Amino acid sequence: TYTITSKRRLQELVQLGLVDGWDDPRMTTIAGLRRRGYTPESIRLFCERIGVSKADSWIDMGVLEQSLRDDLETHAPRAIAVLDPLKLVITNWPDEPVQDCSAPVHPQHPELGKRQFPISGELWIEREDFAEQPPKGFFRLYPGNLVRLRYGYVIRCTGCEKDAQGNVVTVTAELMPDSRSGTPGADNYKVKGNIHWVSAPHALAAEVRLYDRLFIEPNPDAGGRDPKQALNPDSRRVIQAMVEPTLRSAQAEDRFQFERHGYFVADRHDSRAGQL
Repeated sequence: TYTITSKRRLQELVQLGLVDGWDDPRMTTIAGLRRRGYTPESIRLFCERIGVSKADSWIDMGVLEQSLRDDLETHAPRAIAVLDPLKLVITNWPDEPVQDCSAPVHPQHPELGKRQFPISGELWIEREDFAEQPPKGFFRLYPGNLVRLRYGYVIRCTGCEKDAQGNVVTVTAELMPDSRSGTPGADNYKVKGNIHWVSAPHALAAEVRLYDRLFIEPNPDAGGRDPKQALNPDSRRVIQAMVEPTLRSAQAEDRFQFERHGYFVADRHDSRAGQL
């Protein structure tokens, strides 16, 4: 579902520039699936799950997507990425400008060890993790509330700074010095919110391409319809994100699980050192 397999129809999308070639990650060609990050193992798993039948049938796209998630879950290393960065300044950060934090490369495989990354008094957090007027059930950052910085400290939000248009540009907070994860006393703080972050001076800028399904209808060419009329206008979105510095050595086709967001792959054509 949500795709077409007619080579004539696919070629039309390529020739009209509606996709970025036969290996566009939205295309269900082998080249497109590979660039999207699909592994050979995930495609074989998909084939095993749907079986073989002489009758025509429709398979939900979610079955293919779940096959990839089930494969990557076992071996994709973890990393932190902030997709919509908002600056967080800790006003009482200690004199030591930078400290080291550690996190498992893969939580189910301790033999893979830990990854090290810095924490400082200026961080990038997700914009959606702050609310000046929080809705009911919001447990993340808002003035007066305590949250834990994942793998780091507990902080209390003290307010925010805005630009001339009234947009929040910086969130301010105070550090609880005795709350560092993994140290005695850290459990004294009972907080409901746990947010991820990257150190602003050390984070790497990365272009992130967020892909959705190419068509908005499950059967875009049913009844002889022109599938171009069912194209999803939001199937590709490009954003500028900040990622943890351990990704500096990421190679093309390396796959990661960005904590809280999902699975991502370093583009096999465009990603290179200094240009993630």
